[in-house]
Amino acid sequence: MSLNLADVKRIAHLARIAVEEDEMPGYLQQLSNILNLVEEMQAVDTTGIEPMAHAQDVVLRLRNDVATEIDRHAAYQAVAPQVEADLYLVPKVIE
Repeated sequence: MSLNLADVKRIAHLARIAVEEDEMPGYLQQLSNILNLVEEMQAVDTTGIEPMAHAQDVVLRLRNDVATEIDRHAAYQAVAPQVEADLYLVPKVIE
């Protein structure tokens, strides 16, 4: 896919990027290189290849979902200045 300077200006406008006129040829070359790489990658035959989630065959070790701390809810509520219906009451700070 070939781009021209008008395409680069439009892409910059859509991306809300300010690009100076003297920088346009450099961006044109870089964007063209990226699109050429995408075209090369699309030309590769991937039939029969399973998609991967990771570059290595990694399996996460999961732990059991078990509570490891004791329930200290009552102790924390006992020292709170104001509690109502198991909720901490705090003063209003925004009017």
